[in-house]
Amino acid sequence: MVTELARAREIAAAVADPELPALTIGELGMVRDVTETADGIEVAITPTYNGCPAMGMIALAIEATLLEAGFSRVAVRIVREPAWTTDWIGAQAREKLRAAGIAPPAPRTAGCLAPAALACPRCGSAETEEIAPFGATACKSLWRCRACREPFEHFKCH
Repeated sequence: MVTELARAREIAAAVADPELPALTIGELGMVRDVTETADGIEVAITPTYNGCPAMGMIALAIEATLLEAGFSRVAVRIVREPAWTTDWIGAQAREKLRAAGIAPPAPRTAGCLAPAALACPRCGSAETEEIAPFGATACKSLWRCRACREPFEHFKCH
């Protein structure tokens, strides 16, 4: 039997990331905790980057989704410590990024230095080059594949 708290966690974790709609905030490892307080359900989330402009939208989406699911009072709290890391992105989510045409980040254990080359998420070629250190969002850089000539984004290691 699923408890109300576990159901609330499941619902919150299923909210899509507005900047990476192929992934949920649960798959990105942003959902830190879901607790029951005297004021209702509280969801603690960690931003993927400090100053991420999507956090307000994510908090509203969590609140709206939980209210729609029947929870009467919902609060979302931003937790900044420990800082989020790309190591919290699971293997399945990394494959979803690749399938969406975004090169996933390397594990932090490999070091977060800018890679000299990435495998193209479209054709797999290592013949790639960075075009710009920032893509559509600060958490991604823009790359181009020399083999298939397609541009792609890379989710930066953090």
